[in-house]
Amino acid sequence: MAKKCDICGKGPLVGNHVSHAHNLNKRRWMPNLKRMRIREGASTRLVNVCTKCLRAGKVVKAL
Repeated sequence: MAKKCDICGKGPLVGNHVSHAHNLNKRRWMPNLKRMRIREGASTRLVNVCTKCLRAGKVVKAL
């Protein structure tokens, strides 16, 4: 499963863990994705949607 929102294209971000001694270790921040069925026209599709798109109302859930 790709860690990418199918609606807005949001993907993982990269950066560093920074300790108190300022030691740097690479890490990734993953988007909060939910796999759900959405309605597109007359058909339904199974997509990965980030929770920001869900709250903004960019998708319509299929029943």
